[in-house]
Amino acid sequence: MARQFQRGHKAKISDLTAGTDLYVGVQIAAPGLTFDISCFGLDANEQLSDDRYFVFFNQPKSPEESIQLLGAQSGDTESFRVTLDRIPAAIQKLSFTATLDGSGQMSQIGPGYIRIVAGGEEVVRYAFTGSEFTTERAVMLGDFYLKDVWRFAAVGQGFDGGLDALLKNFGGEVAEEEAPPAAAPAAVPGFAPPAQAAAPPAFGAPPAAQAPQPAPSFGAPPAPAPSPAPQQPMHAAPTIAAPMAPQTPQAPQAPQAPSPYGQPQQPHQPQFGQVPGQGAPPAPSFGQQAPAPYGQPAPAPYGQQPPVGMPPGVPQGMPQGVPAAGAGLQAALQPYKEAATGQRWTPQNQQLMRVDLTMGGSGVLARQGSMVMYQGKVDFGYKSAGFVGRAVGNATGQEMQLMRCTGRGQVFLAEEGSHLHPIELQGDAICVSAESVLAFDESLQYEVRRVEGHGIPGGALFTMQFHGTGTVIVKTHGTPVVLPVTPTTFADCNAVVAWSAASQVIVSSQVRLRRNAYPGHSGETVNLQFRGAPGNFIVVQPYEV
Repeated sequence: MARQFQRGHKAKISDLTAGTDLYVGVQIAAPGLTFDISCFGLDANEQLSDDRYFVFFNQPKSPEESIQLLGAQSGDTESFRVTLDRIPAAIQKLSFTATLDGSGQMSQIGPGYIRIVAGGEEVVRYAFTGSEFTTERAVMLGDFYLKDVWRFAAVGQGFDGGLDALLKNFGGEVAEEEAPPAAAPAAVPGFAPPAQAAAPPAFGAPPAAQAPQPAPSFGAPPAPAPSPAPQQPMHAAPTIAAPMAPQTPQAPQAPQAPSPYGQPQQPHQPQFGQVPGQGAPPAPSFGQQAPAPYGQPAPAPYGQQPPVGMPPGVPQGMPQGVPAAGAGLQAALQPYKEAATGQRWTPQNQQLMRVDLTMGGSGVLARQGSMVMYQGKVDFGYKSAGFVGRAVGNATGQEMQLMRCTGRGQVFLAEEGSHLHPIELQGDAICVSAESVLAFDESLQYEVRRVEGHGIPGGALFTMQFHGTGTVIVKTHGTPVVLPVTPTTFADCNAVVAWSAASQVIVSSQVRLRRNAYPGHSGETVNLQFRGAPGNFIVVQPYEV
């Protein structure tokens, strides 16, 4: 029986099926609307660094055919064949998306789904409806992602822009076809007699049966597979060959615009992940030098189309003869747009974290006063630690004043400009000082842990231990360093932030006893010594509390 996923659910592929040659089906429909269903092959930075792995109606397969577009069949609007053991190592994630071709909104769609079929048997299905969306014109349905092993995640994240905006969000480039000028001269010298026009239709019939052939070989759903040929005219009709024909004389004008910072041309900057030799993206960000969002190589527009009227080669946000209140303002703010990756926790930059409460199903516990903004229907409540919890917190210095965030919306968290780092736990544990915790999933369990030692009065230090499945957000002063644990690893207890729970921690003192009699001295009186098997670690910040 197929497992029914909800938004935010994740699982290892090996837990769903032993097969690696999979069928992925997508069903999405709405009266009068047309959809483009695509697969983005992304690298470790979730960027489309090789556009040959953007599989859609105009590019139906990847180079080694590990990802293939099969067309409509077995009741699915679109289907794919994914062979996981043939995907190259550079591709770390496959994102399946659906975008509207034309006007409309995702709130108009009826019940739909994305499903995985192995050997002809459906193993997992994620169902969704239009009531989960509002004005979005695209939706990220589900992801295959590599984290030690291949896993599947039900995403269901809406996106304001269409296919072009989604492509730019993944660091891709919307190409402008210039093929029509070459096609026009080819039709001029044609002298083909009418008698020869009757022969090609006899050879045009077989292609309709070619698309469904790969499906039975790897176990597609047992149903008659209609030919995907009717889908191709649907996408072939709105190609940009005809509307772009009058604009071809304008193409050489773009490189004449002044490039930012005196550089000759834009294509040599690969921050958007283009393959060498491709043109510059149509809407370059402010000066091409804006700081990238935290954890991503380049700023990604969130559902925004490039301002109308700007040629592709002109850097936006700088005076180029365009009214100051138009494209310049939008381009200046473009690097600071909200970043959406389809995940529950998304860093907006080094100091700001966004949590999507609609994903994961559980609430979030955050430090009181850390909310800087929220959108949607979010409820905030006081999280009481109880009498025993307050007593333990006061006695150990590990008390946390928490608030509980629930509902359907996004909450933005920050505190005093500290650097924020999401740490995802999957059944493992980590020790973090309560002072260094900003927020964490309510599904995690936490407790005060005692660190043994005889080098300080009282003979012990205390820390918080988090374990279970979920994410904890750790804050640091500056960029931390992660060190492996060895028998000679020591750290100042005022600078260490976190360490693996399996490490053995011993409190030691490197200062002579007679110097301890002077409370005003500046020596490092207390150190923590770490021991443990290979794989254990400590996190130290460049700052002493």
